[in-house]
Amino acid sequence: MNDCSQQEQQAPAGEKPVGSPWMKKLGILLVALSFVLYGGILLVPFTPFATATKAVITTGLIITGETSFWLGALLLGKEIVAKYKRYLNPLQWFKKQDSRDN
Repeated sequence: MNDCSQQEQQAPAGEKPVGSPWMKKLGILLVALSFVLYGGILLVPFTPFATATKAVITTGLIITGETSFWLGALLLGKEIVAKYKRYLNPLQWFKKQDSRDN
């Protein structure tokens, strides 16, 4: 019975644990890809496509950007996402780090 509980706790030999550096790098890559996809939306108006095609391209970029961001967020975990979300919030950019009310 003790052997079964030890086998359940250990990952199989060929698999990496969930918190492995490989998964973290993949998560960061997916989040970075989402920013690139959203940046691509700014380039769509300058393409020579018809308006309907531009709308489809923009919709596709939004959907893939959101999907990429949330998959990356799931891989990274809520602590890392909260950390970077704080850095990317424009309302926090100009606040002092040590805010004491005197």
